[in-house]
Amino acid sequence: MSNTLADQFSHPIIAAIAPFQAEYVAIRRDLHAHPELGFEEVRTANVVADALVRFGVDEVHRGVGRTGVVGVIRGSGPPGNGAVGLRADMDALPIQEEAQPPYRSTVPGKMHGCGHDGHTTMLLAAARYLAQTRRFNGTVYLYFQPGEEGHAGARAMIEDGLFERFPADAVYALHNWPSLPAGAVGLNRGSMMAGIDRFSLRIFGRGGHGGHPQHTIDPITAAAQIVMGIQSIVPRNLSPFDSGVIGLHHIEAGTKGALSIVPDSLSISGMVKWYRREVQEVLERRLRQVCENGAASFDARAELSYEALYPPTVNSPDEARLVENVARAIVGEERVFLDLEPSMGSEDFSFMLLERPGAYFRLGTGNPTPLHNPSYDFNDEIIPVGAAVFAGIVEEQLRG
Repeated sequence: MSNTLADQFSHPIIAAIAPFQAEYVAIRRDLHAHPELGFEEVRTANVVADALVRFGVDEVHRGVGRTGVVGVIRGSGPPGNGAVGLRADMDALPIQEEAQPPYRSTVPGKMHGCGHDGHTTMLLAAARYLAQTRRFNGTVYLYFQPGEEGHAGARAMIEDGLFERFPADAVYALHNWPSLPAGAVGLNRGSMMAGIDRFSLRIFGRGGHGGHPQHTIDPITAAAQIVMGIQSIVPRNLSPFDSGVIGLHHIEAGTKGALSIVPDSLSISGMVKWYRREVQEVLERRLRQVCENGAASFDARAELSYEALYPPTVNSPDEARLVENVARAIVGEERVFLDLEPSMGSEDFSFMLLERPGAYFRLGTGNPTPLHNPSYDFNDEIIPVGAAVFAGIVEEQLRG
């Protein structure tokens, strides 16, 4: 009987990676215990860079996109045979961890609740294998990216000259996925993740005594009207065949415990999700109208700040097909799930896909706890599988 997930696979790349599993688990759990938020990944970057040197990569470059790290591995064949970029995100989330593993977060209010500690470790494992075997032509660039969680770290690396200094012809990334079986690979040949924008709204009224409402302009009453109006934007303005979400995540007004005081102002913040640019334009326009008109109907005033964050993550068909073929060879036909329903989550790997063809795929963890949950933990058993798919992509695309 198999003792680990890796034992269930007979592929030679997994067989070459699995003997180092204990070391990779130790790295992953060390990263988990010391989480760092976007552009704060100084310790994480040092762990990554030191491991890359130890594993024998040819070059290690620090400080790319502020706290990013890039490793370079040259194949055994002709260097002009092309280049592949593999990306892993390194940052944690501003969440207080509730689970109690021995390696739980040592930093209050921060945790790896999205599995980026696992992504980083899988790319390190792939780096060691590729540096040892070098069964490819051309060059591999290992992009260890900061600030994926709302900081657009991929864009920061690109603006810092990522593709001029480390010019991959195609780029690939993965994300662990709790709802897929452990070790399964899922993707499609088009849209994978939604675009995301964020907004903040201030409603200005006139504060005063709660017992004399006729002398006030209550921003809370105006906000209640606006919130209900926002809920009607998607169903009444988009085709049923389009996807869009407007979510409200924070409302704040007044002073807790204050009695009979109408506040001067109120703030609301939220996000907008979309796939088609036309949908984004409709949602932003209608959001502005609902906020401004809703406030005006109560003699209040609305100020909306709207910021585009990440574009949609859309796979290139040819590169997605390559991942499909590699995954079938490594994990088996029955563990490859195609034509997945796109997620309304968002991912800043989308910026890299705007610059280069590539593919983003999901790797199942079989975890009952969802991502971004304070009790989430990465499934260490999938480390050799994810690393093998990364390495297989390189060997397939850069074959002699």
